[in-house]
Amino acid sequence: QVQLVESGGGLVQLGGSLRLSCVASGFTFFKFSDCAMRWFRQAPGKERELIAYISNTGHRIQYKSSVEGRFTITRDNAESTVYLQMNSLKPEDTAVYYCSAYYYGGIGNEKTSWGQGTQVTVSA
Repeated sequence: QVQLVESGGGLVQLGGSLRLSCVASGFTFFKFSDCAMRWFRQAPGKERELIAYISNTGHRIQYKSSVEGRFTITRDNAESTVYLQMNSLKPEDTAVYYCSAYYYGGIGNEKTSWGQGTQVTVSA
């Protein structure tokens, strides 16, 4: 069973930076390098939202418009790790951040795995 462990969250002031990490393990029928990776976040009282995506090779990257230009998603397939560098943080970035691995092996052969989340709090 795929396990994802996020780290790097914390309390930071307006304009500060944080780097989140998500280490993946437990792969059996497919590898980390077969998975697209995504970062989501969920603020209190709001739905979970997708904020960053990186393809399995790292060649395709997409961001939610509200974080584009401030956040950078990268991955290290050799270390089975995905990162989210967050700069110029704002109070509205306060949320629990989750990483997710998505594997697609054909119709009927998909798997999504989630981490436990890491809290990011930005003070004004």
